[in-house]
Amino acid sequence: MYVSAFADEAADRLEDQIRVLKTLGLKHMEARSIDGMNIHDLPEDQFERAIEKLGTAGIEVNCFGSTIANWGTSISTPFDQTLEVAKRALKRMQKLGTRMIRIMSYAILLDENGQALEDQQEEERFRRLRYLTSFFLDGGVTPVHENCANYGGMSIGHTLRMLEQVPGLKLVFDTGNPPLTRDYSKPYPYPMQSSWEFYKAVRPAIAYVHIKDSYWNEDTKEEIYCWPGEGKGDVRRILVDLLRSGYDGGFSLEPHMQVVYHDPSVKAPLEKRVETFLEYGRRFLTLLREVQEEVHESFRSSAPGSPR
Repeated sequence: MYVSAFADEAADRLEDQIRVLKTLGLKHMEARSIDGMNIHDLPEDQFERAIEKLGTAGIEVNCFGSTIANWGTSISTPFDQTLEVAKRALKRMQKLGTRMIRIMSYAILLDENGQALEDQQEEERFRRLRYLTSFFLDGGVTPVHENCANYGGMSIGHTLRMLEQVPGLKLVFDTGNPPLTRDYSKPYPYPMQSSWEFYKAVRPAIAYVHIKDSYWNEDTKEEIYCWPGEGKGDVRRILVDLLRSGYDGGFSLEPHMQVVYHDPSVKAPLEKRVETFLEYGRRFLTLLREVQEEVHESFRSSAPGSPR
């Protein structure tokens, strides 16, 4: 088990990203953007310098936080464009020794009133995802789908249907997305999802976990991001269940508290970003230790011959 992070939420420059990871004692990074550009889109010379800096710092890129088929990409986008990014990403992952890539399942199709269209072009989505999944698996990389504002995040049912149709695809479960994501399996105007219910339904397919916490302010109609364990992401409850079931994968910090990747208007000064990120990391590491002790104690007390 290990802890990673979207260090681009702390800083834009790679040197600063490395600094905050090392301050937290982390040796892994989920690479998304450097200087505001996704790592699979960096100019080649810039990418080579990034490899050198990461190697010198002893930081391993455990996952690519790619933009492949994400919430900003329409299913009508020519598939060749998606494949170009996928090929570039795979080549770079192989250079870094990275074995996991975050992908999605294209944007939700909505009408002018914000209602989901009945026809979400499922077959085309599944066809593309099957190709991408085989492509990455053949290259020694595991594609993990995130429950976000894309087809697979529309509801538990949508995720399960996608998994059934796309053999080999795994999940990265984001604890803080369901409280801010409409459940499109319910009647309009669609209630928000439950992190715990979503997690329970998809647990067997989870290969990786994003740590985020949040809640929806119904009065102000705002997304609120908060410290891990203080929102409606069921972070502690999910951690307990994962550890009790023997989960040995990664946890990736994605605070969204000073930077929201999909909203460039939400960005604080560097000092504030670093301060918040470090505090978020420390709080999560403390929470993780508490849960580990709790789970260890529960196993110890239930062992045969243990004192009652």
